Amino acid sequence: MPYYPIKMSGEITADRRRISGKALIFWDPKLPGTRYGRKLDAIDTDQITPAADCVSESLDTLDERWKAGSFRYLMPEFRERVHQGQTFVIAGDRFAIGSSREMSPAGLKGIADEAGLEMVIVCGANMGDIFRRNALNLGLHVVQSPEAVADARDEDEFTFDPVSRQIVNVSQGKTYDPLPLTAKEDEIRRSGGILAVGRREFSEGIGRERRIEFPDTALARTMTSTEQIVWAHRVDKDRRELRPGDTLRVYADLLPASDGTAPFAIHTFNQITGAAVISPQHAAIANDHFVFTGRDDDDRQTGIGRAFAAHHGLKKPYYATPGDGIFHCYFPEQGLVTPGQFIPGADSHSRAYGAYGAVGIGVGSTTLGFGWATGYVYFTLPKARRVVLTGRLQPWVSGKDIVLELLRRWGSVQSQGMSVEFVDARRQLPIAYRNTVSNMMAEAEAMNGIFAADDITYAWYAAKGMTDLPYPRIAPGEDARFEIDEELSLAAVVPMIAKPFSPGNAFPAEEVARERIAFDKAMIGSCTNGSYDDLLQAALVLYHARRAGATRAARELVVFPGSGGVGAQIERPDPRLGGESIADVFRSVGGEIRRSWCGPCFGQGSDALQPGQRAITSFNRNWQNRMGLGGEGYLASPAVVAASALLGYMAPPSELGLQWDPEEYGV
Repeated sequence: MPYYPIKMSGEITADRRRISGKALIFWDPKLPGTRYGRKLDAIDTDQITPAADCVSESLDTLDERWKAGSFRYLMPEFRERVHQGQTFVIAGDRFAIGSSREMSPAGLKGIADEAGLEMVIVCGANMGDIFRRNALNLGLHVVQSPEAVADARDEDEFTFDPVSRQIVNVSQGKTYDPLPLTAKEDEIRRSGGILAVGRREFSEGIGRERRIEFPDTALARTMTSTEQIVWAHRVDKDRRELRPGDTLRVYADLLPASDGTAPFAIHTFNQITGAAVISPQHAAIANDHFVFTGRDDDDRQTGIGRAFAAHHGLKKPYYATPGDGIFHCYFPEQGLVTPGQFIPGADSHSRAYGAYGAVGIGVGSTTLGFGWATGYVYFTLPKARRVVLTGRLQPWVSGKDIVLELLRRWGSVQSQGMSVEFVDARRQLPIAYRNTVSNMMAEAEAMNGIFAADDITYAWYAAKGMTDLPYPRIAPGEDARFEIDEELSLAAVVPMIAKPFSPGNAFPAEEVARERIAFDKAMIGSCTNGSYDDLLQAALVLYHARRAGATRAARELVVFPGSGGVGAQIERPDPRLGGESIADVFRSVGGEIRRSWCGPCFGQGSDALQPGQRAITSFNRNWQNRMGLGGEGYLASPAVVAASALLGYMAPPSELGLQWDPEEYGV
């Protein structure tokens, strides 16, 4: 077995001594002249581990780049300060939101390990759920205590009891009891992390019969869609009742990874299974993140997954080669995602599977490797909230506008880690729109977002020749309990544009148009808006604007289909475009069609933004440095991005003089 580069903490017993160290505080730089004004909120994993440092060139040096890149731009001296004993990392609310990259907790832990130290992350409310789970898996100490964060000052001496998880600010003489873990989470932590638990449960579970049984009508009446699916997939069938906060073992139907997340998952799988001859259970890998950069180190990374797939006989559609597609688009197209499934994916945007009536959640690579070995994962059931979408869709409004408006309304608290049940009251949102909404529940900091499968869902599958689906049709129960029950009237939603550096920093596109914000690039596609219908909507704007005299894009226009299948489909004639293909319409105004991959969305490849550049995109994140170091990303729907490309400034299609007609522009 390869050397494990990240030292695990080992079993936590009562004789473990307290951990000591000094505070290393992330202060909010936006408060001028107030160094001690407020700790920095919403530090995302892109800032903890920049994309270019997420590379693993071999399993033997898995975490070297992750350690070197930790807080590379946010705090360049971070590694040095930790080695000097500043091992209590203090940050504000919503720490480590965003990408599932397990490189972040692994890199942070590795920096302390190499100096013979132990690190403790202390943050306020609503830590990123994937980061929190990953940290527990790896043995990185994480605690949530808003009071400890508020009181902390530079150079304060802290201690941490790894048994009780109690924090003491020695300098101020204050003691804090942090937000508790569930009993099972604490058991995993005390046992030494995911490898120790995985080795034990792997041997215990060999030969276990897998049974998926949905609740009867009476029980389902009290459950949300997510709860029904989790209940059906629970490993321990003697558990009849589930409550928010319960941690349980849940069978997975699919455990997908990308070329970026696969190496650590592969390593975890190897470490858990040892010398056993076993194939990974329900595994799928798509090469969609580091494939078209032309870099040798990226090729070595994708080579790890390539070798693993060859060794275990993973073939299409379970192993997607470069250009086959972004896995959130490719795997549903291939029928690997169906209603009623439970799908933990090693990417935060695995929440997209909620569009198809499945529970899609983002997990880390170690959870995925554990799942490949056992067939299930540990899952803590969140509280639920319901969003009922009422009213009629307005002109030019699509799924992107709906989710940007929702994120704007939720503000800095976002979804509070809940499971979100969407109800399309008028049955008017096509799968493309639902995909965008569910996908961006990652940006909403939700555990998942789900549209219960309905006639629209089953019609989508039927159009692809998939009518024999494995699980029964379910819907949220009439007596299901929601912590928050809200309504969003689509009659009040207009085309939106999100400004840097948050998807929730959204404004009506007509207002933004008055600012005449220029840009360098317009980019359409990604897992959020890369379907045929997404690209068709943009092409319809270009087609009709071209007929009205707007014949050339004023700015660079680049298109990234969500999959290779979509890339082939957009080359075929479409009667709604007068017999032209979508690709031909894009090319006719100067647009370029790229291969299907994720690179520009997270600042990789030739289309990444350069310092000082600005882009309007249909991507899902526009955090600082996300699309390229020093660049600025704006978010909008494909239709708004297309209109902006023609105008040369950010604006909706109405700015081109196009009058909305659902027969002409609807999808």
